[in-house]
Amino acid sequence: MHKGTMTAEFLLADVGNGRIKLALASPEALLDRRECPTAGLDAAALRAVLAGWTFTRTVLCSVVPAAVPAFREVCGPSLTVLGHDTPMGIGIRYPQPERIGADRLANAVALAHLHGAPGIVIDFGTAVTFDILSADRHYVGGVIAPGLRLMTDYLHERTALLPKVELREPEHAIGRSTEEAILAGAAIGYRGMIRGILDALRKELPDGPLQLVATGGDAGWITAGLGESVVVDADLTLQGLRLVGNLAAACPGT
Repeated sequence: MHKGTMTAEFLLADVGNGRIKLALASPEALLDRRECPTAGLDAAALRAVLAGWTFTRTVLCSVVPAAVPAFREVCGPSLTVLGHDTPMGIGIRYPQPERIGADRLANAVALAHLHGAPGIVIDFGTAVTFDILSADRHYVGGVIAPGLRLMTDYLHERTALLPKVELREPEHAIGRSTEEAILAGAAIGYRGMIRGILDALRKELPDGPLQLVATGGDAGWITAGLGESVVVDADLTLQGLRLVGNLAAACPGT
């Protein structure tokens, strides 16, 4: 049960495949956070999660369309559902902009406004996504690869003898047990994939410095061993929604 009450300008909601991240925010900062499972969300469950919070506007990005109606019912006309045609303060150069994940757009907004361009966001979620912002602050495309836990869970589910492991930094590259071998393959192999994708992206981008920003559950420990200068911003997606909310508040009717 959530205790206490709080009032703010914005409710921000990042609806992922497994969890929904919620934040109460002012125009300048995130003030409070909550989470709930995505599966089975309805208006009653959402009201229970939001108990004690009051807000004027809601900004949402979702990769689960079935979760959006609950927010429409609870939040009403104050709801902004982020899409390619929402004012964001960045441009889009992409053949089918309506197919860009809303969370990826939120990340690109936060990258542009908080960290600078050109740059790449690496978001470690169910999938790991790379999203590229050009020097003139346009979303130009990205990469989608399996997430780290998706890969290791699949390994366990599709084999008879390999256990499910709690991911952490391995002590050795040469595993001395099945668990150690899986940890080494996960951490070292996954970093190799990340480096390979970054190398390929750099070859297709203009020479010069790139802002690299990572977010998502595994961002910290995976990027720590990359040998790259990467800013880890755990709240990147929510911050992007806050910035979109400021633009929406300044443009009545959006």
